[in-house]
Amino acid sequence: MQQSSLNKMIDAVIFKHRAVVLILFALITVAMGYFASQLKVDASFEKNIPLEHPYMKETYLKHEEEFGGANRILIALEDSSGDIFNAQFFRALSLATERVNAISSVNQPQVQSLFTPNTRYLEVVEDGLEGGPVIPASFDFDNPESIDKVRKNALKGGFVGRLVSNDFSSAMVSAQLFAIDPTTKEETDFISVAKQLEQIRVDIEQQFPNVKLHIIGFSKMIGDISDGAQGVLMFFGAAFLITALLVYFYSHSIQLSILPLLTSVVAVVWQLGLLTLFGFGIDPMSILVPFLVFAIGVSHGVQMINAVGKNVSGGATALDASCAACCRLFIPGMVALVSDTIGFLTLLLIEIDIIKELAVTASIGVAVIILTNLILLPVLLSFARFDKKFSDKVTRGAARQSILWRKLASFAEPRNAKITIIVAAVLAIGGSYLANDMKIGDLHEGAPSLRPDSVYNKDTAFITERFSIGTDVISVMAETKIDGCTDYQVMQTIDDFQWHLQNLSGVQSTISITSISKMLNAGFFEGNLKWKVLPRETATLAQSIRYVETSAGLFDKDCQFMPIMVFTVDHKAETIEEVINAVKEYREANPSDLVEFKLAMGPVGVMAATNEAVAAAQYPMLIGVYIAVIFLCLISFRSIRSTLCIIIPLALVSVLAQALMTWLEIGLTVATLPVIALGVGIGVDYGIYIFSRMLDFIRAGDSIHEAFYKTLNLTGNAVFFTGITLAIGVSTWIFSALQFQADMGILLTFMFLFNMLGAVILLPALASLFYRR
Repeated sequence: MQQSSLNKMIDAVIFKHRAVVLILFALITVAMGYFASQLKVDASFEKNIPLEHPYMKETYLKHEEEFGGANRILIALEDSSGDIFNAQFFRALSLATERVNAISSVNQPQVQSLFTPNTRYLEVVEDGLEGGPVIPASFDFDNPESIDKVRKNALKGGFVGRLVSNDFSSAMVSAQLFAIDPTTKEETDFISVAKQLEQIRVDIEQQFPNVKLHIIGFSKMIGDISDGAQGVLMFFGAAFLITALLVYFYSHSIQLSILPLLTSVVAVVWQLGLLTLFGFGIDPMSILVPFLVFAIGVSHGVQMINAVGKNVSGGATALDASCAACCRLFIPGMVALVSDTIGFLTLLLIEIDIIKELAVTASIGVAVIILTNLILLPVLLSFARFDKKFSDKVTRGAARQSILWRKLASFAEPRNAKITIIVAAVLAIGGSYLANDMKIGDLHEGAPSLRPDSVYNKDTAFITERFSIGTDVISVMAETKIDGCTDYQVMQTIDDFQWHLQNLSGVQSTISITSISKMLNAGFFEGNLKWKVLPRETATLAQSIRYVETSAGLFDKDCQFMPIMVFTVDHKAETIEEVINAVKEYREANPSDLVEFKLAMGPVGVMAATNEAVAAAQYPMLIGVYIAVIFLCLISFRSIRSTLCIIIPLALVSVLAQALMTWLEIGLTVATLPVIALGVGIGVDYGIYIFSRMLDFIRAGDSIHEAFYKTLNLTGNAVFFTGITLAIGVSTWIFSALQFQADMGILLTFMFLFNMLGAVILLPALASLFYRR
């Protein structure tokens, strides 16, 4: 479409019917406000895992119901005296077990503590083996002999390190959660579960002053994230006030300060309302997206008020100035915002539902900004009133800035351009070297979404230190023939595999049916360690596991599937990679027709699948977003040289951002992966706004240096302010109580600022190289 035809259409459709446009926007905003008020926080465990990954599809989902998933709760009760074997502590443990069982979404048969009937022991007696529940029905809280018997039973059953801490200072309650609440028949509300768990902590600690609770698990983590996300409103308020002051300082007008803020708020209201209409909720992990949309809206709004201010200072009326600004910025603004939208949509390539929801949420928001910033804002500006003082302020400001623009324009001079390009090349090489060391996955202990000093991570550290197990467990499924647990060759194959994993540096302990079988077999021979082996005869082997119930989660009813549970020292990327690679290498080096070892279940199994999904999606996502941006630039400028001038600075900042992640020890995770796409999609805006003006001057015959200087006079202050506005909008996240928000804040602040600098320093230098004639 020719520019003149577009101008006529904008004037005829929008500015000739300003009142109708405003009424229409007002009505839609009221309706969207109503729908936004119905928006619900939607947290789900399944959204955080790559359900299409082979580990999840072929193993985790297949066996989740029978062997339990990764959505596990661990509650450790600590006695301040350092010894749990007293009446008060056991009353607290009994109450905690009852309260956990009472949570409707808990899988009750899989709840385990010293008080549950599935916690049983076996011992060798004269007549053979004798066993029963660790805490018998006749247990007397106030009888020291009963308590001492529990101590002995726990030792006999091998529960020290599992349900009783290694130093006897604490005991554990373990539970699995259903994805669908069997009572409500709806998806489990994990935030509600987290509140119930926290209430259990409060009630027991108040009733038993000597007992302290430590609670970890996905649902508790989501609850803590949700609590921390509420603090985002405070940061949003601070960012709003700072942005308002900066816009006023920039525009010299209260009217021009209020209007871009107003239209950006309208965009957020529409975004939240549309999410409800489309059937989405908002996840605590995506709570920052509306605030990012607000920052994007303000930054693009600054471009519009800058153009209107320039037109008014040139003598135009508010109506003519607004119409001219809308016509001039409609195409570059549309291209920039469509680039933003496509940048978000490339996240749909990642097969993790929470990232897909983030992509949809952000894309809706940016798509709405196209309407609010390119239509609503200029219409509102056309009703503004400007006096001579305003025009004089704009003129004086332009005169003062002219000196700065002359200095920046020097980057377009051939000699300075060569130096700039050489420096950029050196940065690209150094950044690439560092970026190669960027890790996939978590690099720190505890929940990476929360601060290291958070209550949750302190509880995680306590449980990891006192127990031999924790939430960091990966289960490798041994799949064999029916009744495989009574076949010596099958069991020996599993035992050899378990021994191999047990000796890895990142493994704390392992459990499988073979290790239990060997322990029980020794029991038949008065505990003689020489008999702690797998029996070779089928009958003897069957006898060695006859006392193990299927509820223990070590085999299924047909003895065809037997998990090997591997408790890792942590869930750092290196630890997970070590275990996964060890399993793969063992399978290749020791092929077996009897047993197939399949990855993976348990929380660490989910993390392994997630890390592999993130690694697999990283480059397709980047390639997708760059192809989309290149395509839009080619359509807009119809020039390969112009496109290269815009894309090269973006690529350099992407490399430097990955180098920064390596330097700051920020792993590439579900939370940080979208940042790269966001930085590219939004960062291209600077180059588009600058080059769309600059190319007009170049084609009119100006030198690169002069074209860039004229461009800076028209849009330089708006581009600088846009970068600062976006950076301030996200920099407040650095102070969030949530670690993943702080990491996103650091990375986005870096990318927004350096993309802006790339557009005003490297872009003109590249233009000087590519447009030498």
